[in-house]
Amino acid sequence: MRGTAYEGAGRLRTVQVDVEPPGPGELQIAVAYCGLCGTDLHIAHGDMDARVSTPLIFGHEASGTVAAVGAGVTGWAVGDPLTVMPLIWDNSCAACLAGHQHICQNLTFVGIDAAGALQQRWTVPASIAVPLPPSLDLRTAALVEPVAVALHDVRRSGLQPGDHAVVLGGGPIGVLIATVARHAGARVLVGEIDPTRRALIASLGLDVLDPENGLAAEVERRTAGNGADVVFEVSGAAAAARGATALARVRGTIVIVAIHAAVREIDLQRVFWRELRLLGARVYQRSDFERAITLLDEGVIPARQLISGVVALDDTAGALADLSAGRAMKILVDVAGQENRR
Repeated sequence: MRGTAYEGAGRLRTVQVDVEPPGPGELQIAVAYCGLCGTDLHIAHGDMDARVSTPLIFGHEASGTVAAVGAGVTGWAVGDPLTVMPLIWDNSCAACLAGHQHICQNLTFVGIDAAGALQQRWTVPASIAVPLPPSLDLRTAALVEPVAVALHDVRRSGLQPGDHAVVLGGGPIGVLIATVARHAGARVLVGEIDPTRRALIASLGLDVLDPENGLAAEVERRTAGNGADVVFEVSGAAAAARGATALARVRGTIVIVAIHAAVREIDLQRVFWRELRLLGARVYQRSDFERAITLLDEGVIPARQLISGVVALDDTAGALADLSAGRAMKILVDVAGQENRR
């Protein structure tokens, strides 16, 4: 079979991968689509060389069908549609014992710390496979993982119907957070610097502004000078981290969603003065995945508008270059090659 491997030092290559039957407790997946995300960009740029083992088949936003079932696995049959929640925890650390397995202190993130979905046959523990309804097409289902991220972020924030929410950063996760927050009954404003992305966000019926051109004033106007109930920092930019506290109301909440590559300056005086809550939100739980599937199946998430394009496995590097340059919102890799045969 074929796959895309990261070989270190910023190098990607399409490789031949041996197909092995699934072991006990495992499923072999015929991967249909794999979405590309910011973490994949970090891997491809060499930013995670200290963490990943090379060569690495990466990718974790996947959809597909069961190709083979390992010994002892029940409830699955060949051909069943599925996605994967790519987290393996140890069930013994303090976080796991407290019920926070998704942020296990020894977490294995499949697609980063272990082989991922950019291969035509992918073997995973059956415990991390999540069934899909037959009504959800596999292209749309490749968005389950990022939608689950957004659902977890919004749930963690404590957002309530009628709340004012500001989303700083209008990339895929930012747009999904804004969509989920709106569906939850919030009044949402997105800050995004890129004009092309702003146009797309506006076409989805979301309010959007350039954060460098009147965002703070608009938040003041909308909230009668009180500030937003929840601010989601999704951009990863130093200016956004620095300015987020100025947008939040008294006892408002700031949720840090982006992975910041460096230590950031935050106005702690404002945190103190307004008794703000500063929260981290990382990955997701099983309930977030299940809810994501429902929202996609019901058409709440504008999947068609968010998917900028679908590329062949051989074009993964080019797709990552487009994402890095801001020329696309979400790109899927057609791992199975099914769209290329049409």
